[in-house]
Amino acid sequence: MSGSPDPSRADLLRGSLTAVAPAAHDLVSHFYALLFLRRPDLRELFPPAMDLQRDRLLAALLRLGTGADEPHELRRFLRRLGRDHRKYGVLDEHYDAVGSALIGALARYLGGRWTPELQAAWLEVYTWAAAVMIEAAADDAEEAPPWWDAVITGHEPRGRDIAVITVQPDQPLPYHPGQHVTVETPWWPRVWRHYSIANAPRVDGRLELHVRAVPAGWVSNALVHRARVGDHIRLGPARGGLVLRGETLRRTLCVASGTGLAPIKALVQHMAQRQLANRAHVFIGAKYGADLYDLTALAAMAQMYPWLHVIPAVSHDRSFAGDHGALPDVLARYGRWHDHDVFVSGSAAMVRATAHRLTGELGVAPQRLHTESLDAIVPGPRLLQGC
Repeated sequence: MSGSPDPSRADLLRGSLTAVAPAAHDLVSHFYALLFLRRPDLRELFPPAMDLQRDRLLAALLRLGTGADEPHELRRFLRRLGRDHRKYGVLDEHYDAVGSALIGALARYLGGRWTPELQAAWLEVYTWAAAVMIEAAADDAEEAPPWWDAVITGHEPRGRDIAVITVQPDQPLPYHPGQHVTVETPWWPRVWRHYSIANAPRVDGRLELHVRAVPAGWVSNALVHRARVGDHIRLGPARGGLVLRGETLRRTLCVASGTGLAPIKALVQHMAQRQLANRAHVFIGAKYGADLYDLTALAAMAQMYPWLHVIPAVSHDRSFAGDHGALPDVLARYGRWHDHDVFVSGSAAMVRATAHRLTGELGVAPQRLHTESLDAIVPGPRLLQGC
């Protein structure tokens, strides 16, 4: 499609968001009230609990209102949302209802600041955004289903709160090692959560997922504690940018904590299959040795491939025989890593701390550092949403 929002209106849109910020959560609540009042049939597209949904809509409004002067980046973001909307059952006609509710909510909470010029600016950017998402959904429909039905073929508990789950999709699900899929369970319809794929593509098409049950985590607790072999789940399309670039030999540093190990494991398998690694170091961090739930599999891979070096480290377990300390500190003891491609996966706090240390004193150029984009991981129906 051609065209893009008028960049001269970007300051106007940003100013309106600043003005409405004190009442942002009320605005979002009013948006949903308007939407479901006018189109009650749309309520079934959303999860039962809407608290998290409100925060994500607010983040999307910020992205839409502040990105009008960067149309290429905003277009890429919106195309991803448009493709992902398919698995929620979103239709082209739904975008008009969303736009009407959005304009109504903005008009109410901006009060006297709501002018014909501002209304025109929001109508323009939303109309353009909806067209981009509709086009992306149509393009995606020519290549892939809205979701994949998958049967659980393996369910292996690893401690109290982690399970390694193997699933068989009903048809091939294309992905790159390091990417994630979203998962919906039969026990919590319309609630989707992302999980990284822990294996490189296999001939039989099966996927390995590492799931940690988190407090109040509907999907994670269902997968870890309730799911059994033979149960069916739904998988969304693969997304994420934590992938290898190119097919050349390289020195690689991989850093993982918790179930962030899953995409790292897939990357290592891919390097082994394609003989892409000159040397690879994999650092796995946890608080206690018992939390290194997949160390046995990684150690077996290290014995098989002489170029692979696996270094486990713990921060709270004095009895552990290996390295001790937080991952950034352990990395610093081993070298500067400036000549390595670096992949980091795990908790947001660990990723931030590790990235800061690597690009600071350890000499890694930012363009060689790869982490999962938070923009790519957004559960729930995402009409005008994302964070």
